[in-house]
Amino acid sequence: MTAVILPGSGAATELPPAGTPSAQRRAGIRSSLELAYRWLARVFMVVAVLAFAGLAVGPHVLGYRTMTMLTGSMAPEINPGDVTVATPLAVDEIAVGMIVSYHIPVDDHHVVTHRVVSVDHGPGGQVTIQTKGDANNAADPWKATLQGDTAYQVHAVIPHLGRVIEAFRSPVVAKVLVYGAPTLLAGWLILAIWQPTRKNAKEDRS
Repeated sequence: MTAVILPGSGAATELPPAGTPSAQRRAGIRSSLELAYRWLARVFMVVAVLAFAGLAVGPHVLGYRTMTMLTGSMAPEINPGDVTVATPLAVDEIAVGMIVSYHIPVDDHHVVTHRVVSVDHGPGGQVTIQTKGDANNAADPWKATLQGDTAYQVHAVIPHLGRVIEAFRSPVVAKVLVYGAPTLLAGWLILAIWQPTRKNAKEDRS
């Protein structure tokens, strides 16, 4: 006797072939995720290398200095959290209107970045300046006689970079970078090795 299985009798239906739209969608999503992961790893590596070169290597090789603005005394041109890029300048070339970074001659002698409002050249070649923050109502209550032959003039401002640097220094972000960056790099290398193998396998099947 021959058994006949009628439709709807509870028998298992045939699985869809591998080339169905559902399988293609899954393959497309997987491919998109792999592509996004590779690009994320590349962008992260490029940004990390550029930041390290600009903030750690560049000042020693090219001689410029980078400093994070902590106050709003130079707003709106330089805001808190912005990073200034200052290059060396001969002291006797300082002129009114320049933005310079120097150690104040009072209190803790911290570095301030303000605009020059007056310059006095002494008989012995010493240069004394007075500065003012653009956002302040009055000039700084001191005059600074600059030491040495070199001052630093601000030429560029990178908005908000200082806040990013401070975020990287936080313990939580530091741990993420220490453990996450190697993991991201390892994953990127695995994908780079695995992808050609998948392509070769597809070519062999075709």
